[in-house]
Amino acid sequence: MTTDVRTPNRPSAAGSSTVARAAQERYKVIDSDLHPSARSLEDLKPFLSKRWWDHLQTYGYRSRQGLYQGQVYPKAAPFAHRRDAIPPEGGFGGSNLEFMRSQYLDACNIEVAIMSPLNFTGQGDDNHELSAALARAINEWQVECWTRLEPRLRASIVVPYEDTALSVEEIERWAEHPHFAQILLLTRTSEPLGRRRFWPIYEAAQKHGLPVGIHVFGASGHPTSPAGWPSYYMEDMTSHAAACQGMLASFALEGVFERFPGLKIINIEGGFAWLPAFEWRLDKHWERMRGEVPHLKRPPSEYLREGLRISTQPFEEPENPKHLIDIFEWIGYDRLLFATDYPHWDFDDPATTLPRQIGPERMQQILSGNARKLYRLG
Repeated sequence: MTTDVRTPNRPSAAGSSTVARAAQERYKVIDSDLHPSARSLEDLKPFLSKRWWDHLQTYGYRSRQGLYQGQVYPKAAPFAHRRDAIPPEGGFGGSNLEFMRSQYLDACNIEVAIMSPLNFTGQGDDNHELSAALARAINEWQVECWTRLEPRLRASIVVPYEDTALSVEEIERWAEHPHFAQILLLTRTSEPLGRRRFWPIYEAAQKHGLPVGIHVFGASGHPTSPAGWPSYYMEDMTSHAAACQGMLASFALEGVFERFPGLKIINIEGGFAWLPAFEWRLDKHWERMRGEVPHLKRPPSEYLREGLRISTQPFEEPENPKHLIDIFEWIGYDRLLFATDYPHWDFDDPATTLPRQIGPERMQQILSGNARKLYRLG
């Protein structure tokens, strides 16, 4: 398996053509999905109390993951990292700020990158107090080890989402901190995220004007595919769209946007080409069965049209480029946020990903304009 992904359509930052890179430098880039990584759990030790450090050393995690003996990512790509993103001293991609600056921030002309930590966060852990301790540690780590040292980086408020009260407590701790751009949840939760038990999180988000980023993955204990546990990594990857659809249907039909009209959510790293057909189907069923959800005053797609933004990663590439333009228009250019997914193996380079046929105005809108407005970056 090739994990540095040097292909004509998706080169690494270092391998992009000079012409494409020069053309891209005309545009500012705000990346809605960057993954920093701790080198190991030791990096979080300064931010954990002795109680929780000792607990982790003795008992470890209690996550709801069915594949205890399996691996979430291919062995050739630990944590889905590209081989060429591994720092010179070794370790995980995204764990060395200086290397990240040269390979990614500088090379890709990144103005701002929104960090989505996925490693060692404790999100979804069955021990909610441990989950809260790890969330707090990760949030402090983001500030002390990343955003204070690099002004182009913004943090996400990681929360122990299975415990709403502890999540709100963590949001209140960081909501007014200028380095945090969003609240971070995951798609695979024990219950659909539209359920009322999660509503205090959205109330806090609306109160502080923070969008809620919902990234794929999570340890819910449920099979990663609606058809059951998959045999192959490729099945797992393509099943993310189904998890995203279930999550968004829950948001729309449970009445989250009706109750919190100012809420903005971002579907991160779940692709985007499936969204138009999903919204069409939701509306079709609502037309026939709206009596089941009388709390909805409008078609579900209208709530999603106002409240949902979606990242472009992983980028879908139909053989006919016109079909991609059609998808953009069906979704709406103002809902799309560019994402690289650095340092993962399916990294999307801002110099080569978006089709030039959309024109410079829409190119800039997707690369940074929509994110600038959503994240209030000025």
